[in-house]
Amino acid sequence: MPERYLHALSLADAGAEDLAATRERLKDRFPRGATRRMTQLGLLIGAALDELTPRPDDAIVYASSFAETCALEGYLDSFPTASPTLFQTSIHPSAVQQALIGRQHAVGEFFPLTGRAQLVAHAVQAALLAPAPRVLLCGGEERGTWLLANHAASDRTFAFALALTREPAGALARVTLMPTDEGGSAEFTLPDFFAALRARLAIDQLAAPGLRLGVAWL
Repeated sequence: MPERYLHALSLADAGAEDLAATRERLKDRFPRGATRRMTQLGLLIGAALDELTPRPDDAIVYASSFAETCALEGYLDSFPTASPTLFQTSIHPSAVQQALIGRQHAVGEFFPLTGRAQLVAHAVQAALLAPAPRVLLCGGEERGTWLLANHAASDRTFAFALALTREPAGALARVTLMPTDEGGSAEFTLPDFFAALRARLAIDQLAAPGLRLGVAWL
């Protein structure tokens, strides 16, 4: 049974905060000028990863159902006077890559994942099976407007970052993904995972067909 231990956790719940407010609040955490082209999710994940200090031998798993689709939303909203800055933001790297590039952090491996109902299971599975001694599992979503109405964005903005190792000493929680024969629907989404982490709730949940996710706080 694959397992890892959670040693550090950083959470950011921006709720309905708009990009300008997030940018102003976090501008001192990034190089001057970098925040102008960073997405809201990039800012939040960058701030969360700062607390975990990525290392050159770490693996990073990045999970987001909608990734940075709201950057495209912002660019299209700027018409008929199209914004060059918003265009550049709309073709940027992913949120976690923005953070790593801005900080010039080197990491060993990078696993970007997207999806819907089974995204949490896939992300945790990648983190548990990665060969690196320490894995940073991060992710989140951005709140949309008309993209939300078209089911292509989140209804809230949030981000998280977890540091997972194989060492039990000093851990905050034990994370497992167990095979199971039980039936039923696997509707454990990224917002569900974030809410459970924020409230420090134990998780014992069918997260994908044949896989049961466990988070036991120690």
